[in-house]
Amino acid sequence: MIPFSKEFTGQCKKEDQKAQKALFEKLYAPMYRVCFRYIGRQAEAEDCLMKAFMKIFQKLENFEWQGEQSLFFWIRKIMVNEALMELRRNNLLLLVQSENLPEEAEETNAIDQLSAEELFSLITKLPDGYRTVFNLYVVEGYSHQEIAQMLSISESTSKSQLLKARTRLKAMVEKMNNVYGSYAG
Repeated sequence: MIPFSKEFTGQCKKEDQKAQKALFEKLYAPMYRVCFRYIGRQAEAEDCLMKAFMKIFQKLENFEWQGEQSLFFWIRKIMVNEALMELRRNNLLLLVQSENLPEEAEETNAIDQLSAEELFSLITKLPDGYRTVFNLYVVEGYSHQEIAQMLSISESTSKSQLLKARTRLKAMVEKMNNVYGSYAG
């Protein structure tokens, strides 16, 4: 999280090009990672990032500063929403309705031992639907009810996609361990 002062935020809102350029440069890398985490493909993630920044600069006058982190979180939310819209536009968000599945997957120590970079790499290899629900639930902290509303799916579908994502991640980690030997961290 990158803190921004009220004065800096005000300069950006007043369309100060130097301040807006600094905002873009500070947030390019972390927001690209947000887009890539959802989209999973470099070119599409870059397009998504640029579309989101255009929206941000168009709507910045409506932003209300509520503390040093508020601008960062406001921008990240726009990035997530733009990534979801991109998945929908390209018909990549295919979620299969599933009922009567356990709510939570078994926790695995192998996944817990992965570095953030290794986990990020594995997440980007998940199918779009699994990756989207996993990101919204685990990374962004949305509830299954909120995810269901955002994606126009049932809560049970959200839960099943999360379970499938965790199961797939566990299988990928086990495959890594078989290929590279016991994971040492």
